[in-house]
Amino acid sequence: MDLYKSMAVSASGLKAQGTRLRVISENLANANTTAETPGDLPYRRKTVIFKNELDRAMDVDKVRVAKVGVDKGDFQRRYDPSHPSADAEGYVLLPNINSVVEAMDMREAQRSYEANLSAIDTARQMLTRTIDILRT
Repeated sequence: MDLYKSMAVSASGLKAQGTRLRVISENLANANTTAETPGDLPYRRKTVIFKNELDRAMDVDKVRVAKVGVDKGDFQRRYDPSHPSADAEGYVLLPNINSVVEAMDMREAQRSYEANLSAIDTARQMLTRTIDILRT
């Protein structure tokens, strides 16, 4: 039964990191999205907050996404008076996204996803071997 528990914990990690990867992808896709009109705000970077959750049926702590929030950091400004959303001074607000940080976060999420996938595969192999031993 402990192998099933480890697989359940790893599966919850897969789901949480999958959500994180989707949010990071959305951030990267909108890294250059500006407001459509002067005075409007551009896309704001999203963040993922994780939470431990006790699964009482299995008696294990699983990870889940508590919420997808927004980064309240300052927007970037670029001088482009010809842009439709430029303010009176000629500056355009850009999203508060740093593509390098997003790429590093994506790599970290990807490695965590792969580690959870590997843990599930290892547990599956151990269950298969146990069943094979019991058959003989």
